[in-house]
Amino acid sequence: MSNRPAGRQTRFTVRPHGETGGPGPIRTFLRTTDGVRVDAVYDPGPVVYEASPDASPAAAGGTVFVVAHGFTGDVDRPHVRRVVDVLARYGAVVTFSFRGHGASGGRSTVGDREVLDLAAAVEWARGLGHTRVTTVGFSMGGSVVLRHAALYPGTVDAVVSVSAPARWYYRGTAPMRRLHWLVTRPGGRLVSRYGLRTRIHHRQWDPVPLSPVQAVPMIAPVPLLVVHGDRDGYFPLDHPRMLAEAAGAHGELWVEAGMGHAENAADEALLARIGGWAVRPPRGGREA
Repeated sequence: MSNRPAGRQTRFTVRPHGETGGPGPIRTFLRTTDGVRVDAVYDPGPVVYEASPDASPAAAGGTVFVVAHGFTGDVDRPHVRRVVDVLARYGAVVTFSFRGHGASGGRSTVGDREVLDLAAAVEWARGLGHTRVTTVGFSMGGSVVLRHAALYPGTVDAVVSVSAPARWYYRGTAPMRRLHWLVTRPGGRLVSRYGLRTRIHHRQWDPVPLSPVQAVPMIAPVPLLVVHGDRDGYFPLDHPRMLAEAAGAHGELWVEAGMGHAENAADEALLARIGGWAVRPPRGGREA
């Protein structure tokens, strides 16, 4: 496990155009630079956009969202597909399962080498012809999109981090103490593998990866949106506020009243606001 970017993803598969003349849905495996097979899905946005008058016309001009799910998620989980359904009003959407999740290979490193999985998905999205890439991450995926934007400068045009931690090894809430048990104990990893369908690597981080709050200043001038619920049971509000402070003028913070944690707590209205922000990301930081 390492902080360093490891080159470029070099192999992907594209299906022929559909009967309508536009690109059809694609499902394939990407190969990361460290050799992990990552299950990925492409959903073409313009097909949905044509039936969605509330979406911006810019959605038809090359925008693609690359969605990074939270820990124990995967491309087929209903809460991940719901995110896709809403964001597809504003552009095409690429989803993928992090290593150790779903049909992807490897084992989860809980936010470290997952940056390579996201790098492969972003490159794939560019290879499909999209000129504007916005990464949208939730919880663990929220930390990954921050680190990816810092370590791979120039590869994304906007970043949205939802319900992400600001720092590593946080154990201040009961859900995070349970998560640390899953990750660090052999019995916990068995529960995760067979109960949560998530395979966790047994090795500890070495070296410790760049933290989200350390990564954020390196993202500028790419626009950054930090979203967090005021009822998040995993990470209290000092986490998003640390991220927003580190972002300075290129970041924006939305604290959502009544919202819990990550994809399951993000309702359709919030996802639609995120889609609209990504199409026309504002400049200048503020808390809403």
